[in-house]
Amino acid sequence: MRGIFKVGKKSHDVLLTRTRLTWTPIIPESPTGEESVVQAGVVLLQDVFAVKVKRRRMAGQQSGGAVLGLALFHSRRRGRRLEEDTLHLHNASAEHTHSWYNTLKELLTGFSCRPRYVKVFINPSSHKKEAVHIYRDHVAPLFKMADIRTDITGSTDVVSCSVHGVRDPVTAALHVVLGHLQQVDMCSFLSNGQLVRFGFSAMFGFGGRSLARAEKKRWMSSSRRREYAVVKTLESWVTNQGLYLSISIMSIPCLSPHAPQGLAPNTRYTLNSHASLIAVGNASRSEFIKHLKRYSSSSGQFSFPFVETHSVSAVKIRPRSRIGWSEEEKGAALPWNIDGELVEIANEVLIRWDWLVHPRLIALYGEEVHEAESTVTCSCI
Repeated sequence: MRGIFKVGKKSHDVLLTRTRLTWTPIIPESPTGEESVVQAGVVLLQDVFAVKVKRRRMAGQQSGGAVLGLALFHSRRRGRRLEEDTLHLHNASAEHTHSWYNTLKELLTGFSCRPRYVKVFINPSSHKKEAVHIYRDHVAPLFKMADIRTDITGSTDVVSCSVHGVRDPVTAALHVVLGHLQQVDMCSFLSNGQLVRFGFSAMFGFGGRSLARAEKKRWMSSSRRREYAVVKTLESWVTNQGLYLSISIMSIPCLSPHAPQGLAPNTRYTLNSHASLIAVGNASRSEFIKHLKRYSSSSGQFSFPFVETHSVSAVKIRPRSRIGWSEEEKGAALPWNIDGELVEIANEVLIRWDWLVHPRLIALYGEEVHEAESTVTCSCI
């Protein structure tokens, strides 16, 4: 399909195929016969998520109005981030504009991976309700523009960095509206033979205790809450010979600004036929802090004699013997950090990764990422 539109203030020859739209400036022929060098613009239809007819309306007018042309809303990549951009195609012919609009809508409908209805998880307890405002101001407008209906509920975003490489709500929303899908494997968590939940990662010991402390300080900002929890957990550090102080199980790398290579780099990417087990044994507080700091660099976090790493298909975690504890203490549930959410479980837990039981159990919106966007320094350690 071919037509003439103004892009900016100049007329362009616009060509639409099933995969892309290109526009080339129309340059008058030179009197000397010399050919001018022109630079064509291009946008791939796989990056376009909405097309709208532009109209001129009077104040208070809700519908109708003179046709001005088309607006194509598409994504533009900047590093790990996806940003919204708009291409304006000006043409005052209503017939010409609507013909192009209908063709573009038909082509965009052909991207079957793009959702028409999504359930949105928003953290209901975020500091000062930031998550609600971020969704309303940055994410909801993109979903509305792409004609995606939504149903809102609450949760956290701990998995997002591993499938986006950056904690950015616009990037996350654009991966959804553009239908960028990644099939991933999951772990199941069972206690006393009963399924507790499915998840991508779990931390017991340091990871669980620090999250339990952070949950009690929801009034703090996320960065202050994290630092408070880490410091307080390290203050009460106790080493027990022969026991594990921290255990982590990951089926995805768990990238973050604090660990750009991931908490479990050897799970690259999401379909590896195994999960990663990281067990931290007897260690002093200073040695454990060194281990934590190594996550912010490229390597070396596992090169300590007290750190074990294994590729596993299943692992059973049994809490420390409760001999000498009171009856109330013996029955108390212990904190687990599962995908960034606090889960309290009193008994031993079986974490199972099983290719035959639930391979590629879920599809996430995102793309393959090998490293998070940037490193953030944690002042608490």
